Amino acid sequence: MKDPIVPKMEKFKLFWRNCLFQILLATLTMFAIILVLTIEHAVIISSLGSTVFLLFAMPRSATARPRNVIGGYLSALLSGSLCSSIPHPSLLHSIAVYSLAVGLSFAMMVVTRTEHPPAAGAALGIATKGFSPNTILTVALVAMMISLIHSFLKPILRDLTQSPMSR
Repeated sequence: MKDPIVPKMEKFKLFWRNCLFQILLATLTMFAIILVLTIEHAVIISSLGSTVFLLFAMPRSATARPRNVIGGYLSALLSGSLCSSIPHPSLLHSIAVYSLAVGLSFAMMVVTRTEHPPAAGAALGIATKGFSPNTILTVALVAMMISLIHSFLKPILRDLTQSPMSR
């Protein structure tokens, strides 16, 4: 009789090779993003970090599709830019404007069927820091580049949320 543990161990070894490879890809991607965006854009960087996690840990997720990543960030950048132009002279007004930026990006993503939850953080980042053509262009290009990398590597990426030992 075959030992049922041996096939699981082989799957486990392959899983960990994939896991380390995809973690390395995510780490290098974040390194490049942080080189391009300054730490003063921490909210946007954290949003992109969530996207990188999604693309490399759950590559077949519906929200990891290029349409969702790029469309989600474009919606977020537009809503954040629009909301940053609304005067907010007090703390309460600021909170309302920042919340509106996230809510508007949420609505735009749902209406355009480009849902990408991490992108909502970019709307908040743009609303808090104010409109900057360089930041808008950089975030849009980064979203496109990581989507391109994801699309190119998708055939070899594995869903890391499914451990072979649990099956």
